[in-house]
Amino acid sequence: MQSLSVVTKDETRITADRATRRDGNVTEFQNGRFTPCKSDGGTPPLWCLSAARVIHDTEAATITYQDAYFEIFGQPVLYLPYFQHADPSVKRKSGFLTPEFGQSSNLGTITGIPYYFALDPSYDFTFNPLYMSEQGVLWQGEWRHRLDNGQYTVKVSAIDQDASDLPLPDASSKNPTLADREAARESRDGWRGSLESRGLFSLSSWWKFGWDITLESDDEFRRFYKLDNILLTDRVNQVFLVGQSDRNYFSARLYHFGGLLLEDTNETESYTHPIIDYNYVFADPVLGGELKWDTNFLSFTRRDGSLDDLGVVERSSDQNVNRLTTELKWRRRLTDAAGITYTPFANLRGDIYQFDNFTDPESVDVDPVTGLVTSADAIGSDTTARGVAAGGVTVAYPWIANGPDASHIIEPIGQIVARQASVTQRRLPDEDARSLVFDDTNLFEVTKFSGYDRTEMGTRANVGLQYTFQSNGGGYARFLAGQSFHLSGDNVYANPGLDTEGDPIYNPASGLQTDRSDYVLGAYIAPTDSFRLIAQSRFDEDDLSLKREDLGAQVFYGPLLASASYAYTAGDPLVAGSTEQQDILASAMLRLTDNWSIGAGFRYDIDSSELRQDSIQLKYADECFVLTATYQELYYQSATIDDDRTLMLRFELKHLGQFAYKSDALDFAFGGEQRTD
Repeated sequence: MQSLSVVTKDETRITADRATRRDGNVTEFQNGRFTPCKSDGGTPPLWCLSAARVIHDTEAATITYQDAYFEIFGQPVLYLPYFQHADPSVKRKSGFLTPEFGQSSNLGTITGIPYYFALDPSYDFTFNPLYMSEQGVLWQGEWRHRLDNGQYTVKVSAIDQDASDLPLPDASSKNPTLADREAARESRDGWRGSLESRGLFSLSSWWKFGWDITLESDDEFRRFYKLDNILLTDRVNQVFLVGQSDRNYFSARLYHFGGLLLEDTNETESYTHPIIDYNYVFADPVLGGELKWDTNFLSFTRRDGSLDDLGVVERSSDQNVNRLTTELKWRRRLTDAAGITYTPFANLRGDIYQFDNFTDPESVDVDPVTGLVTSADAIGSDTTARGVAAGGVTVAYPWIANGPDASHIIEPIGQIVARQASVTQRRLPDEDARSLVFDDTNLFEVTKFSGYDRTEMGTRANVGLQYTFQSNGGGYARFLAGQSFHLSGDNVYANPGLDTEGDPIYNPASGLQTDRSDYVLGAYIAPTDSFRLIAQSRFDEDDLSLKREDLGAQVFYGPLLASASYAYTAGDPLVAGSTEQQDILASAMLRLTDNWSIGAGFRYDIDSSELRQDSIQLKYADECFVLTATYQELYYQSATIDDDRTLMLRFELKHLGQFAYKSDALDFAFGGEQRTD
């Protein structure tokens, strides 16, 4: 053929002065040009490959170029004596992927060209070494394997460094000593690395097995090389087995917890081996209501946390806790002729604890001047049982008004819960009930603790008023305001006890520590599909001053996608004399044209007047080319890691590297990897 022009299904274009077909599957083009880019009239495409000979082998699914040039807007910029890539029909093929270029104040000049090995339809491997002029070569590889019933991945990252060749950390704004800076540099000597693996397998229609594990040579490696978010403070590894049917749920999980902060002690390292949950809902009604059976088993080990040099009781071995909890829960909902709903409920629970080398939380004394623990009583080994019986009723009276455009529901809600326990719980270990946040979501919970080790005692009344608005056009709003009252018995939210560091076991200023709690307010507003707002607030019981605020909003309007979250607490309850804590996290993406978009994000600590991290991204994308430029600043809260500023460039050419992009997608994600969808 003479003067040939070919357009494939995906708009890829091949032109040539002459084309010859042979063997039924090979087409050879003379003076050919290959481009997936569209062009108008006589305007040259954004990029193309031109060559004296272009050979398309449909059986091998390759396009080969001899004596070729890479052209941008018709101008040759790179000579390639020989070049080959997969043809447009290939989805996976071994070869080089999108290169990365960057500049970092900590890492220096960054260059990397991943190589992808398409080993088999069910598994592959990506080799991605990164050269960093200030640190060396970070070797990275990722193995992916999909089986009939699941898949798993393994990622390896490692670097071999000579401390004498590394720059000394500055971190001048954090006032480290010279010895600390030199120790930080020495800690980066030799091989450092991490191993990540994730897997999920379906064993049957009901059962799943999986894991999520990260092993690392030291706590700073992944943070320093930006493999983890700088705000990550804990490492949680787990292996799990989960089964679920219509009325049954079973979960067995092995956990390893580790701290990533410089001030972490041995107590930060802990293990569950295992933690088991079993839940069953009876099929037939019992006394006209629903009956559930929940069981939890915990076997837990914490590293020896002895601080004998500071006056804390010395432990001879690790701290161990074994706990079995089983509970029956019954409830029934009744509605009278006036529309008032009554939901009586009853819970019967039993616990068995076995623990050793544990410190009695009620025995810890702290010097008020130094803040150091002066004495504490150890419990060698003990086995104890606890029984808790609880019962109560929730009453609600919804008032409904339907209008031509919307409906309104005003619903007063009241609840009273009474409990009786066989033993006190203040001297028992507390490992899973240390997170205590009082807000509208747990106002009407039987207990507001996050775990089994602590539960409410005595009699408590919870009251609230809920308003719901639902427009016929889809707009929605819901508000819930309420308060909790401790009527009798032991208020366990007060005087939680201290751990071996002298810190409260859980929040002593949760808003529940007095007989009359703080006020809580929840607002959930969505007037249109383009706007969402969630606000959860807590106000002081006496003067209505704000004690806690969690606010989140998202706007999606035309070419703009923006989100922001704001967090405020009146003070850190675990730090004596601390002031208010507040920060804001925000991100936005604006599509400027069909091809250009810009995004930005930041996290700012308002009370400290410090920027934690920020980034800005500029992206160009069309049907054949994507170019992304990202500038990011990271401000580490570490005396051994310098704050870092990084500029990264990434470009993708269709068919010549990784490429899967929708030009109408807004895909900017603050603080995470930038990727195409």
